[in-house]
Amino acid sequence: MGTRVTVLGGGICGLAAAHRLARSGAEVTLLEGGDQLGGLGTFTPWRDGWVERFYHCVMPTDDDLLALLGEVGLRESVAWRRTSMGMVVGGRHHPFNSALDLLRFTPLRLRDRVRFGAVSLLLRRLGRGRDLDRLRTEDWLRGLYGDRVWDSLLAPMFGSKFGAAFGDVPALYLWQRLGRESNVSVRGYPAGGYRTIIDALRRSIEDAGGVVRTSSPVTRVRGDGSVLVSDEVFEADRVVSTLPLPALRSIADPALAPLLPDVRLAYQGVVNALFFLRRPLSGHYWAPVVRSGTDFDGVIEMSALAGPFHGRHLVYVMKYTDRESALYREDDARVTARWTKQLVGLYPDLTSADVEEVRLFKAPFVEPVYPLGYLEHRPPLEVAGTPLLLATTAHVYPSVTSWNSSVGLANRVVALLDDAVRGPGSHEGGQVEGATDQVLQGGGDPHRG
Repeated sequence: MGTRVTVLGGGICGLAAAHRLARSGAEVTLLEGGDQLGGLGTFTPWRDGWVERFYHCVMPTDDDLLALLGEVGLRESVAWRRTSMGMVVGGRHHPFNSALDLLRFTPLRLRDRVRFGAVSLLLRRLGRGRDLDRLRTEDWLRGLYGDRVWDSLLAPMFGSKFGAAFGDVPALYLWQRLGRESNVSVRGYPAGGYRTIIDALRRSIEDAGGVVRTSSPVTRVRGDGSVLVSDEVFEADRVVSTLPLPALRSIADPALAPLLPDVRLAYQGVVNALFFLRRPLSGHYWAPVVRSGTDFDGVIEMSALAGPFHGRHLVYVMKYTDRESALYREDDARVTARWTKQLVGLYPDLTSADVEEVRLFKAPFVEPVYPLGYLEHRPPLEVAGTPLLLATTAHVYPSVTSWNSSVGLANRVVALLDDAVRGPGSHEGGQVEGATDQVLQGGGDPHRG
């Protein structure tokens, strides 16, 4: 009989861990509270196909994710395409891809444009050897770029991502993001969309004898390895929780709760609208929106990467916000109507008749807002004195939340469990070997895949 492992949460981290463990001989049960697997990779039906509720792409540097796709036969299904970036400032549209684009970027004075280009080119090098984990992003970037660039451009962009605490985010976050996006013009998208990845991982788990259950919200986690779904009890030798720490605390047994890491992070959620348009917009995959009279802060033109979907152009607009904010709690229909009007007003050639349908989606736990010096306080993966292991966004820092960093985290957890599952000295094949060191993987806002 193999080691029994219960995995809590059916996002990409839980799926990747369950896939690896099941293939290693463990008796795996994966429990997902929602009716779909995939976490932020869940999907919505449209016509006779499926569309992701939230935007995703694959970056060429996503080694952990690409290796996982190779294991389930999907690596060659990723189509790579050069994409472009725009910038909307004060309602005016600017391409933002080349030195010439930067020289023509009128929201900044000429000397600020030159400084912006020079610093951006050297930024990765300028961070080497510095304790960026203890350096505020605002202090670092304001010093390098100058007050005008920070105040007029960078501060609004960081504020849209992290809320009121944007200036206090460790500079290490940005530095590591640059590591992932070393070739920002090339992105990938899997044939058939992200549902093909989710389905392939489920098949892999079940083909290896594992059990995958959706619509099974966990109501209690105990320190002895037992997990309750309503009145049903799942016994296991080890439990891997991918649930956000606040969610895990809310269902932890009173005896277990004090043993959980005392890390209290603020989390940014997201409000995300998916537009089905009869015509394309600018053709830019990613365009931040700054001081332009919109509630949303960015536009992702997914069709610029993946092509039209059943003849329609898919566009995502988003606002990162706390789950307790007025926007997050506002009625979906009101947000949809207002954002439709704002998007039409933002693109002169777009009319209301071009908007066929809009769907609104929300997620409460997208990105933790890490404090300065978080590397020293990042919780361990194992909860001492219990069979519980943690694999959450609180553990991926300095990476940002992405499918790649989540798969890398799953690799680290599997490496810890590997001896218990297969016995000492059983790390042949290279799937997990070295994965525990792959912490410093980058990530970024429009590239969560």
